[in-house]
Amino acid sequence: MSLLKKILLSLFVFLIVVTGYFTYVLFINPKSPLGTAEIQKGNLNLSVSYFRPFKKERLIFGTAKEGALVPFDTYWRLGANMSTKFETASPISFHGRQLAAGAYRMYAIPYADHWILALNSEVGAFGYYPPDYANDVMRVNVPTQNGSAPVEQFTIDFVEDSTGVSMRMRWDTTAVLVGIK
Repeated sequence: MSLLKKILLSLFVFLIVVTGYFTYVLFINPKSPLGTAEIQKGNLNLSVSYFRPFKKERLIFGTAKEGALVPFDTYWRLGANMSTKFETASPISFHGRQLAAGAYRMYAIPYADHWILALNSEVGAFGYYPPDYANDVMRVNVPTQNGSAPVEQFTIDFVEDSTGVSMRMRWDTTAVLVGIK
């Protein structure tokens, strides 16, 4: 076998191994499993698809100097792995602002007392890298709430109360509620 054939075969085997590894880690057995939240109520038909990391005794929110997993004033993909996808089948009011029906990349820039929550038109991108902010469809400023008991795994769900439906995001002792109508 010629040297060129050996090199090409080695390169091919390497690519197969790398592709297999990333497929296994991201889709077959991720450390942060895929999560979904859905609600269908009246005209609302909403869904969120995201990957759910665990706290594992780490500092979640704080400063970079403190070694926080999610530092304040920095892009966060709202989970792990791929970007978080928010989808609505009809136009809605999202935290008091009008949002057209469609699918959006959702991310946050957390602070101690509030999060800037953004919806971006770049859907399906790998979440590690920030989006092109020029493609932001909407940004809203949402206050944080302190939860009484720590939440081990990042969770997004929909809750109903007297004012309607809210999308709730919780991790560690931090919670954020976004009103949706």
